[in-house]
Amino acid sequence: MDYIDSLRIFRSVVEARSFTRAADMHSLTTPVVSRAIARLEKRLGSRLFHRSTRAVSLTETAERFYEGCCRVLDDLDALEADATVQTREANGVLRLVAHTTATVNRLVPLIASFKRAHPKVTLDVILTERPVDLIADGYDLGLVLPFMLNNDSTVTRLLERIPLALVTTPAYLAAHSTPKRPADLANHVFVPMPPSMRKPSIAFREGDEEIVIPLRHEIASNNPEFNREMVLEGFGIGILPTALVREELEAGKLVTLLDGYPIVDMQIEIRLAYTTRTLLPAKVRAFIDHATAFFDGMMREAPPKPKTE
Repeated sequence: MDYIDSLRIFRSVVEARSFTRAADMHSLTTPVVSRAIARLEKRLGSRLFHRSTRAVSLTETAERFYEGCCRVLDDLDALEADATVQTREANGVLRLVAHTTATVNRLVPLIASFKRAHPKVTLDVILTERPVDLIADGYDLGLVLPFMLNNDSTVTRLLERIPLALVTTPAYLAAHSTPKRPADLANHVFVPMPPSMRKPSIAFREGDEEIVIPLRHEIASNNPEFNREMVLEGFGIGILPTALVREELEAGKLVTLLDGYPIVDMQIEIRLAYTTRTLLPAKVRAFIDHATAFFDGMMREAPPKPKTE
C-alpha cells in the first residue's frame, strides 16, 4: 500500500470516526486499515488517534495533518480528473441510500432508467427510513426526505414535492363524528410520523390566522405504508401522501377531511443529497444529471392544474 492510499484511509477514518466504517468504504478489512494508520504514525513520529471500545478521537497532530491531507488529496483528484474528463465514462459501484416508501412507490422508474442509460455502473441501493450521514455511512448519493439528513454540510437538490392528504375511514367517522373545522381535530386520534421526525402538530390557514392543532396519537411509525394500514384498521386519522392512498380513496375505503381549509406545509420533499466535495466521481455526476432531467421531464408531462374561480 503506497503513501497516497494511506492518506486516503486516514481521511476516511477521520470523517467516519471509525476504523470499521473506513474499512467498508475502501473495501478493506479493519486490520488492514489499522496497519495503514500505524505505518503513517510511524512515518510521522506521532500518534494520530485515541481509540477506545466505543469511539475514535483525533490527536492534535491528526487535526492539523487532516487539513493538509485533504488539500493534497483534493488537488490530486482535481489533477487526475482534469486529465481524463474528456474520456471518463461513468462506471464502478454507486452506493445509493434511499427512503424506502418513496423509492418503492415512486422512484423505481428513475433508478431503472439510470441503470439502462449507464450499463457500466453497478448499483448498490440501501433502503431505509432513518437519518443518515452520507460520508460516515459511506454512501455516494441519497434520495431522501429532509428529516433523514443529519449533516449540515450535505448538498441537496429538490426533485419533487408530493402532496399529503388528511384521511380516515368512514367507519372511524361514524364512531367519532366528522370534524367540520380544524379545531374539531383536537378531539380525534391520529396515526402520524413519530415526533422525532415530524412536528407533532398540524397547522391550518383560516383567513389570515394560522391554527395549530396538536396531534394526539396512540400509534406512530416512520413508515407511511404501515400508517396507512393502521388508518384502514380504524385507529385514527392519517396524514399520508396522496399517491399512497389514491386507490383507497377511489374505492371509498378512505375519505379526505377538511378539504376547504388549506394546510400549511402539507407536502413531502424528495431531495437528492450528495457530499460537498467540489469534484464528484463520474458515476455520481451522471446520476445527479439523470435525476434532474428525469424529474424535469415529469414536470413537463404532468397535466395542467385545473383553473379555479
